[in-house]
Amino acid sequence: MSLVTRIRDRRLGDAPSRAQTIAFGASGFPTQLMAQTFSAFVVYFYVAHLGVPAEWVAAAMIAHGILNALLNPVVGALSDRIRTPWGRRIPWIGLGIVPLVVAFALVWMPPALPAGGLIVWFLVVVAVYDIAFVVVVLNISALFPEIFRTTAERARGNVPRQIFAIVGMVLGTAGAPLLYDSIGWPGMAIALGAVCLVMLVWSFAGGMIERRGEVPDAEAAMIWSDQLRYTFGNRAFVPYVLGSLFVQTSIAVILAAIPFYVRYSLGAAEGDGSILLGAIFATAIPAIVLWSVVVRRTTPRTALLWAVAVFGITVLAYLLPTSVLGAALVGVAVGIGVGGLLQLLEVVLSQIIDEDAARTGHRREGVYFGVNGFVVRGSVVLQAIVAAWVLNAAGFDAALGDAQPDAVDGGIRIMLAVVPLAFTALGWLCFWLYPIRTRDYAPA
Repeated sequence: MSLVTRIRDRRLGDAPSRAQTIAFGASGFPTQLMAQTFSAFVVYFYVAHLGVPAEWVAAAMIAHGILNALLNPVVGALSDRIRTPWGRRIPWIGLGIVPLVVAFALVWMPPALPAGGLIVWFLVVVAVYDIAFVVVVLNISALFPEIFRTTAERARGNVPRQIFAIVGMVLGTAGAPLLYDSIGWPGMAIALGAVCLVMLVWSFAGGMIERRGEVPDAEAAMIWSDQLRYTFGNRAFVPYVLGSLFVQTSIAVILAAIPFYVRYSLGAAEGDGSILLGAIFATAIPAIVLWSVVVRRTTPRTALLWAVAVFGITVLAYLLPTSVLGAALVGVAVGIGVGGLLQLLEVVLSQIIDEDAARTGHRREGVYFGVNGFVVRGSVVLQAIVAAWVLNAAGFDAALGDAQPDAVDGGIRIMLAVVPLAFTALGWLCFWLYPIRTRDYAPA
């Protein structure tokens, strides 16, 4: 029997095994490794290393963000509607892995071209990367509620995935510079691409399995107008997606503020920012396990409210430190809340999908994850607006170097602590309005 046939015929009938759970979770590592490497270094690579004008790269990044946002709901809706002998999600993932890894590598391996040619290369290759990334990652996310069916299963099943994801985040931001310093940008691209390919193939072969008999025939697939009407009319999804937008914006603002905080508030070396980030993510890993226990003993809504509250309250402590060590200790506390958000947001969204399936008779994981991805992309816009407004209001002037006005320190501390607290409070209010208050969705 060929590999293609085995993939076509395999179906999950009961709870996944531990090996299947770990293999599925392994997908978090390569996807986050690529995403973090791209977001952290692509502007630097094209502007500082290749000499492309910064405004050209900025315009290309805006196009990248728009394309990525629009692709999410479109791919999600298509994935829900398409029926094949291999399932709904598996063909997308299987066909998308190689283009994704190749496009990621080619981003860092442009031919010798003038600046105009390089920006065209960037636009074309990144468009392929965006399409492949959304196709693969969205469909992996859409498999999560299907593979893991109860709150307890989802709490346990999400632990390895989020741990793999955090390791990928750390290596994407800390490991990439070590590689391009030692073996060059093309060497880095090939090395990271090879690791990502191996991990994705392992995850695909060992952990990505659809279930039998839970999806209606293609003729019964929901039409486009009903897709939108039921999604935005879902009284659980609307507060969820707004709450998710607000807490994701909080995290985005913190990540944007930390480099300024380290240099202009703490007076430390720029590289010390990695200590603050490391404190957050190192704590988030064991915290994921902690929140897995919490959600199994309460409900997804209750656990998420507690996680958001812990995150918001601890972030406010960034107002106080005057040293890197003090700020890192705050990061340890913040990491507890971050671990909860990473663990619980998809568990709650999976519960919404269960409720929608009971109400409509359709499993629409793709649309819900797609629309969620589209809305949450707004956090990047809100982050940029907040950073520009706060820095300008505080009188920040890059030309002054380290000799900034006294108000800049206070402005940066507000951006790092008070602004995220405000967004987190809005998120907490949205999640408080979330109407499903049981462990697993059960019709009233």
